[in-house]
Amino acid sequence: MNILFTICGRAGSKGVRNKNIRNFRGIPLVKYTIAAAYLFKDKHSEYNVDICVNSDSDELLNMSSKYSDIVAIMRPNQLAQDDSPKVPVIAYSVKYMEKMKEKTYDYVIDLDITSPLRKLEDIENALAKAMANDDADVVFSVVHARRNPYFNMVEDKDGKMQKIIKSNFVTRQQAPKVYDMNASIYCYKRDSLMNIFKNSPFDGNFDIIIMKDTGVLDIDSEEDFDLMQILAEYFFRTDYIELYNYACRYKS
Repeated sequence: MNILFTICGRAGSKGVRNKNIRNFRGIPLVKYTIAAAYLFKDKHSEYNVDICVNSDSDELLNMSSKYSDIVAIMRPNQLAQDDSPKVPVIAYSVKYMEKMKEKTYDYVIDLDITSPLRKLEDIENALAKAMANDDADVVFSVVHARRNPYFNMVEDKDGKMQKIIKSNFVTRQQAPKVYDMNASIYCYKRDSLMNIFKNSPFDGNFDIIIMKDTGVLDIDSEEDFDLMQILAEYFFRTDYIELYNYACRYKS
């Protein structure tokens, strides 16, 4: 079975300057995601696994191309705008890699750079769910939501504050379970990605895997970056020690 890992990151950042290559606990942030892909590849020799990094950043691509088995893909300008969706970038990477490798992939696993805390078993679970669920075009990672629109979330509608979803629930336990997408793992069936998805993972049928809640933080601001480093100091000593050890192997 052929599997492609895509790691996509744009140059610069409005919230955190050059966050994808910025040191995070002493290691460039992108290398935790590279380490996660390598961890899966090394543990699963039964699969044919390729890894690519797609970016419009020369620095990020140069950093990635130091690894002989990572393909660095320069992102075309039309896919590198502030409002460019990620799905077309992943699809572009698939076309590029399939032409280069002269193969067709079965699954495409996208790992987000700004959500560095993930375990090998999280990736394994996403792939297993995608393989087991014939109806799912994509399986993505979520965590249990800390807020619930049926119970304790409000919004401004025409200048008036009200509950997002009208309900009579008086405790969160009574309300339907909801989840936060944590933007860490997306496992696409290759044919679905190339033929169904246009701009969003919601374009097709989807399923989920539940990951450990590490603060539900994407790194989108300086405060996020600092806080996630504090959280990571603890988690890299406990639940994510294998990932951290792998990242240390690829830090130079």
